[in-house]
Amino acid sequence: MMAEPNQRPVYACAEWEIDLARRELRSMGESVPLGGRAFEILAELAQAEGGLVTKNDLTERVWRGVFVEESALRVHIAAIRKAFGSDRDMLATTVGRGYRLLGSWRTRQMAAPLQSAAPQPPPSTNIPNASFVLIGRTTALARLWELLSAYRVVSLIGPGGIGKTALALQAARTLPAGFAADRLLVELASLPDPKLVCSAVASMLGIKLEGEEITPDSIARAIGARQLLLILDNCEHVVDTVAQLAETIVSHCPGTTILATSREALRIDGEQVYRVPPLGVPPEVRLGSEAASAYPAAYTAVELFTTRAKALGSSFALDEENLDAVAAICRRLDGIPLAIEFAAARAVMLSPPKIAALLDDRFKFLTTGRRTALPRQQTLRATLDWSYDLLPDAEARVLRRLGVFAGEFLLDAVIAVASEGMGDVTAELANLVAKSLVLADIRGERPYYRLLDTTRAYAMEKLHASGEFPGVARRQAGYYCGFFANAEADSEVTPQAEWLGFYGQHIDNVRSSLDWAFSPGGDAQIGVALTAGAVPLWVQLSLLAECRERTEQALASLDDSAAGALRLRMQLSAALGWSLMYGVGRAREAGPAWAATLQLAEQLGDSDYLLRALWGLCIDQFNNGEFRKALEFAHRFADIVADSQNSVDRMMGDRLLATTLHYLGDQRLAHHHIGRTLSRLSDLAAKPQVIRFRFDLRASARYFQARILWLLGLADQALNVVERNVEEGRASGHALTFCSVLGQGACPIAFLAGDLDAAEGYCTMLLEHTERHPIRLWNVWARAFRGMVMARRGDVAAGLTLLRKALELAGEARFLPRFLLPLGELAACLGEVGEVSLGLATADEALARCEARDERWYAAELWRIKGELLRHPGERRSAIAAEQCFDKAFEVARGQGALFWELRAAISLARLRMSQSRPADAHQILALVYGQFTEGFETTDLRLARAMMTEFSTS
Repeated sequence: MMAEPNQRPVYACAEWEIDLARRELRSMGESVPLGGRAFEILAELAQAEGGLVTKNDLTERVWRGVFVEESALRVHIAAIRKAFGSDRDMLATTVGRGYRLLGSWRTRQMAAPLQSAAPQPPPSTNIPNASFVLIGRTTALARLWELLSAYRVVSLIGPGGIGKTALALQAARTLPAGFAADRLLVELASLPDPKLVCSAVASMLGIKLEGEEITPDSIARAIGARQLLLILDNCEHVVDTVAQLAETIVSHCPGTTILATSREALRIDGEQVYRVPPLGVPPEVRLGSEAASAYPAAYTAVELFTTRAKALGSSFALDEENLDAVAAICRRLDGIPLAIEFAAARAVMLSPPKIAALLDDRFKFLTTGRRTALPRQQTLRATLDWSYDLLPDAEARVLRRLGVFAGEFLLDAVIAVASEGMGDVTAELANLVAKSLVLADIRGERPYYRLLDTTRAYAMEKLHASGEFPGVARRQAGYYCGFFANAEADSEVTPQAEWLGFYGQHIDNVRSSLDWAFSPGGDAQIGVALTAGAVPLWVQLSLLAECRERTEQALASLDDSAAGALRLRMQLSAALGWSLMYGVGRAREAGPAWAATLQLAEQLGDSDYLLRALWGLCIDQFNNGEFRKALEFAHRFADIVADSQNSVDRMMGDRLLATTLHYLGDQRLAHHHIGRTLSRLSDLAAKPQVIRFRFDLRASARYFQARILWLLGLADQALNVVERNVEEGRASGHALTFCSVLGQGACPIAFLAGDLDAAEGYCTMLLEHTERHPIRLWNVWARAFRGMVMARRGDVAAGLTLLRKALELAGEARFLPRFLLPLGELAACLGEVGEVSLGLATADEALARCEARDERWYAAELWRIKGELLRHPGERRSAIAAEQCFDKAFEVARGQGALFWELRAAISLARLRMSQSRPADAHQILALVYGQFTEGFETTDLRLARAMMTEFSTS
């Protein structure tokens, strides 16, 4: 409808009015705050008089040709519904199409407001020009303007140095199309008294109230209908007064939008809070040189550091070492822009690795801010002093006590550690969260809290200065001692992912508690008990070296006269034995720890630790080459659990026997026992995957099944098991188990099958996995395996170099069963490069080892490799000696039921027969073995045998 001159249309429905001329939504005559864009959408819907307005029409009319995502429209629709309150259903959605305004809306004309005779001045601003490029805030700026166009009050909150002011000012400089309001900044940081807030705002707005007291109401009357973006910067120390002023202004000034920056929200009606995020930092796991070179482009914190350092004259190279150090700096500083700028300023004199090393003393080190910055932003300490000095005494006390937490912590931990002499500290904690000094993660069932690393360092400094640290540290250690008391029992009945989700968050706090407990002035006995309780955590996280160091420290400090000392010593000895078995050069030291565990378990009548000790001693005998003794321990274990009601223990007994018999070379009997193990896998369905023997029984049974099947000549079955096992091993999440899945099963079987692409893929997977997790021994093995694959692909010289280097790095670990395969391939490679004598010596050394230790699973292949070496040109060349080696390989393979080794021996002997011009004999040798296979005909060796038989037939 057309409005008459000096009239304006107002749409009304029940208590609601939409005044188009005044751009105002009213409820019972009172203005309801609504953002500018949101009001324009509401006006379009009102003018449609109940008709459907499509999403496309709304965006085209409201944003006037500027492309926006549909999410922006949804934000404003949500703001309109929020403004309607209990009548939110008046705004209806037609799914996939658009929106309509429901209700009996009627239109009436009201007198238009008198127009001022004076011309309206152009939009004014006091926003300073940018003196630097704002890095890493593109997404945040877009989100901020999305909020400003939907809401009347937006608060940017976050800790000191996060960049709230910089983001607000940049938003004011980069106005979206069609925004013609004045933009005024009121800086409140320098105000010593909340009573001065109104005067400061009035002065900046140019409001002069002759003889009238300056109050929120008088400021609102003076602003009136003025189109204004008012930025109230640094509100935290005068937040109550600012909240009152902001609420008054938006209630009476429909054209005003307020953007506040503060370390806590204003907590007024209609406020939309945007917590300013830190800049993006690279993950803690190293991703290699290529990934490091992409850090500045991919992670905004690194981009800020490198850009600022370069601008100040630094010229450090963007190589892997420096970029890794910059990444570490950005992580330690939590992606906080101000702290990163302080650190970048030091790059003029110091290299990034040196800067990273000096961050422990960051408050003395990070002191070079911009000369023009506010005093509280010129040093890192001043930034935190500003927040700390504003806290009431109770909140300050809780904050400094929270400094003792090195990682995330629960509310229970806060109450136990920080409430001494204070009672309930829940309210203080909530206030610290509101003031951005404590971060809260409330996504799960249990809220977790943490301090930024810099805030924690500051709080710890205050804690030590207050003299409270010893008592707080003792309470923390005592709390975690109780927290982990049931961790091992829980690990037996809880799925690993769920268990780690609960206990894994606390690893850093365990470390800091143990550091205090074993320090001068600490309490070693609390440390011993906490170490024993935390062992399952190191186990589940595969932190082998840390577990070993902590248990050695606890055992050395254990008071044998204390209550429960024998049980603690038993638990710690078992943990030590386990961790030593997987350390490079330390595996042989595990035996005494397991023997001590066995003795104590027998003394205490603890059947659980008795089985653990027998398992550990069995594996220890593997590592020491005593396979017959290992079989004795396996039989003892199996005898104890034979009548047990615990099916998992019986499975473990069969698994131990299968493993031992496999290494001894009895593949048929090994297959029997591994089959019994796997037949009971359904019993694991309701149990955690990683059992008390510290690995995933399901995955470990399958990789030994694959090895046994392969040697028995059941190649297709073996390869199917490998593929399934890799997926299950990855899904289990247990780092050490996945190493064995790849190293014991997938890598060697793919290699023996001749699928070098798969072998290389599994090897890469293992290398990356062992770089993410500190499992050095498997990392060394993976390097040796990579050398084997390179040599098999034809680059023998490079592969041999890598293989030799890895075996040298392995040290005594090369005597572990898994290193036999690399040793055999080393002998073969030496022959390929002409070092036949050294190759023969290597093969003879490996064969002597197999004979002395009864380690016969690979002996047939070693005899074959030796025979091939004796066929190489040179003084050691001997067809007779080679044939004798091949015959020995046949004999060993047949005795073990290892059809695969028998096939390889047949191929080598057939080649020898052909060199002697005896094709019929060669054909017969191959045919007799080939005919025993029932599957795997597309594997490399069977295809080779088939091709050779065809060739021999034509000959």
